[in-house]
Amino acid sequence: MRILAIETASEACSVALFESGAMIARDHRLIGRGHAEALVPMIAALPAKGRAERILVSLGPGSFTGVRIGLATARALAFAWGAEVLGYPTLALIAAQAQVQCPGTPLTVCINGGHGEWFVQDFAAGQPAGELLSLAPDAALARGAQAMIAGNRARAFAELLGGSPRVLDLNPDAAEAGRIPQTLLTPHLAPIYGRAPDATPMAEPARA
Repeated sequence: MRILAIETASEACSVALFESGAMIARDHRLIGRGHAEALVPMIAALPAKGRAERILVSLGPGSFTGVRIGLATARALAFAWGAEVLGYPTLALIAAQAQVQCPGTPLTVCINGGHGEWFVQDFAAGQPAGELLSLAPDAALARGAQAMIAGNRARAFAELLGGSPRVLDLNPDAAEAGRIPQTLLTPHLAPIYGRAPDATPMAEPARA
């Protein structure tokens, strides 16, 4: 089976193609913005234009726009190819990447959450070990962290905490999607926003 992994929830944009469990091609770029323009050409440059029987795609949390772009692309390709699509949590991918360097070590994943907040969650053996939270830095400091922190805000969190937590400065990378525990993959492709929407719905007009 060929599997295409798509990761667009952060300032990184990455894709990877796997066959029989082995990665055969990848592309990983730190682009900040512009995922909509970069993603499809990156997939098209993969062997067989990335065609696969299964697609793994990030559900977030992270960039609202990036998550939606990744999901829309995955759905369109799945329709064209007759492929299955499974979503995964972004923080679980980062936790899986950290396990490569420090297998079995409990850790806290910390990434940019927008509006000055961070997305924070604990993991143990690749599995969530606590609730996903969106916290201002002061609240994250009060919450604390494991002795290892991974993610693109890991260093800032560690400096705030003081002491000597180990830091793995990581952006999510589709090349490691195969390490995500199968129990965290889902066919339910609803974005994980991690915090309340910025805007609230307008109240319905009062009926006469």
